[in-house]
Amino acid sequence: MDLKYKRILLKLSGESLMGKQKFGIDPEMLKHYAYQIKAISDLGVEVAIVIGGGNIFRGLQASQSGIDRVQGDYMGMLATVINGMALQSSMEKLGVYTRLVSAIEMRQIAEPYIKRRAIRHLEKGRVVIFSAGTGSPYFTTDSAAALRANEIEADAILKGTRVDGIYTADPEKDPSATKFDKISFTRVISLGLNVMDMTAFTMCQENNIPIVVFDINQPANLMKIINGEHVGTLVEG
Repeated sequence: MDLKYKRILLKLSGESLMGKQKFGIDPEMLKHYAYQIKAISDLGVEVAIVIGGGNIFRGLQASQSGIDRVQGDYMGMLATVINGMALQSSMEKLGVYTRLVSAIEMRQIAEPYIKRRAIRHLEKGRVVIFSAGTGSPYFTTDSAAALRANEIEADAILKGTRVDGIYTADPEKDPSATKFDKISFTRVISLGLNVMDMTAFTMCQENNIPIVVFDINQPANLMKIINGEHVGTLVEG
């Protein structure tokens, strides 16, 4: 079987782990992700994952509660480690070999990030979960996803969201919004569309890494993308 992408970086939001809860981790959502990731890993796709921490703590909003921005960002990074541990546990119950890698050293929990070691894990068929963002404040998990995708030479970033692609406006707020099947990096910028933060987006543009924005809540979507079917919105060129 010819796969469209052989090595991917899957970007998941922390909020999506909440399911219908107001915060925290929904066990059913963990299983939902784990089954999808296992399915493409079983095909031989090399899978790296970056997951956010917004279901537990969001650094940008920390200043509203009087927490220093840098301190708040580090707290957000630790939230991504918790999500990474949960996802790792869920996948290992399905028999998927994983490695949790952290940009902040915490040896009892995760491996430190070393590029060559991470690539070797991927080559051996292990799913690699990158946690703790970039390890530096002021950068989002989108930036971490773009950075790691470039470092491991991923074929694409697959960004799983609650909507089925990129629209002219927020489809949850504007019913007249229309969806793009394909769009260029330049047009996304000129239209001011919110796909990823600008640091992450520019990094992908400069290094020609395509981004696929799709609805992760539809169980078959990830597999369809890997098999070359058109799902969501493709950003490239």
